[in-house]
Amino acid sequence: MHKTSAWPLSLIYIALVVYASLYPFADWRAQGVAPWAFLLAPLPRYWSGFDVAVNVAGYVPLGFLLTLAALRSAGMRFPRATAVALGGILSLGMEALQNHLPARVPSNVDLLLNVVGTWVGAALANGMEALGWLGRWSRFRARWFVSEAHGGLVLLALWPLALLFPAAVPFGLGQVRERMMQALTTALEGTPWLEWLPFPQGAWPELSPGMEWLCVVLGLWIPCLLVGCMVRRPGRRAIAGALVLLAGLAASALSAALSYGPEHAWAWIGPPVRVGLLVALGLAAAALPAPPRVCAALLLLALGAYLPLLNQAPTTPYFAQTLSDWEQGRFIRFNGLALWLGWLWPYAVLLYVFGRIVARDPKN
Repeated sequence: MHKTSAWPLSLIYIALVVYASLYPFADWRAQGVAPWAFLLAPLPRYWSGFDVAVNVAGYVPLGFLLTLAALRSAGMRFPRATAVALGGILSLGMEALQNHLPARVPSNVDLLLNVVGTWVGAALANGMEALGWLGRWSRFRARWFVSEAHGGLVLLALWPLALLFPAAVPFGLGQVRERMMQALTTALEGTPWLEWLPFPQGAWPELSPGMEWLCVVLGLWIPCLLVGCMVRRPGRRAIAGALVLLAGLAASALSAALSYGPEHAWAWIGPPVRVGLLVALGLAAAALPAPPRVCAALLLLALGAYLPLLNQAPTTPYFAQTLSDWEQGRFIRFNGLALWLGWLWPYAVLLYVFGRIVARDPKN
């Protein structure tokens, strides 16, 4: 099987489809009808062009990724038909499960449009393969990236998405301790075990400006080091790192615009962030000549310093209100996925890099 990022990206996108189809995952109930009854239901009387576009466009990436993964898998026949069938089965399952959610309405038209979207994505991937574009990408990837880069490429693609969810510190991903402590406090309330918690009353010490600045530096340096783990030559690392940082800055600006208004999109770039960006760029430049394994070791050290430090940062009442607005779905439908990405992204990087270090691949 050809090593490809398409399979993990397909699984991530399937999770996205499941989330979008079954949100808000509450008030499940049985209606006494067969799960497949919607297939024979009359066509909906009211629909819009937006509904059609969303249902088609939402499954186009899935069809593209599944077809690409099938094309890269040795021995798999009929890749486009396989992708369309898998997309149809997924859509059928989601529509059937919507029978049990009061906030969702299953629709045979939605199922048909989802299959059409999957077919469009599959045809796009098949056409790109026939034109040789996918082959060019494979050759480009072989020149630029090490052989085990597919997992890292997925993580880099997810980094800007993780930054969409507001953070207490700019570029501060992986801040889970306060939420975990709040959950433990609620679970242990009324028991003697509550006194064992380090901050049972929510008394969280504030980060000093220097510590906050260090979080910004490490938060920006970490994706640059991840690039260094995968890209072979220093010049190409500089180009890839610059593109990744630009995507992160754009995602952070979009998050601020959604949270506080377009006029505040860049208000978070104060002197600490500007200085932190310059220092992170200097550190990234210094690491450009380092071999991928050295970058991986530096990345583990950076994560080891960054995560404990970041998890000391408290949330102010104003910031807590911003998080509440996002979590209640005020801004974008996929805020829950952005939340989980913001929590888990650094830990996924930790696992990926640790696996790279313990693996023995002389080509890397």
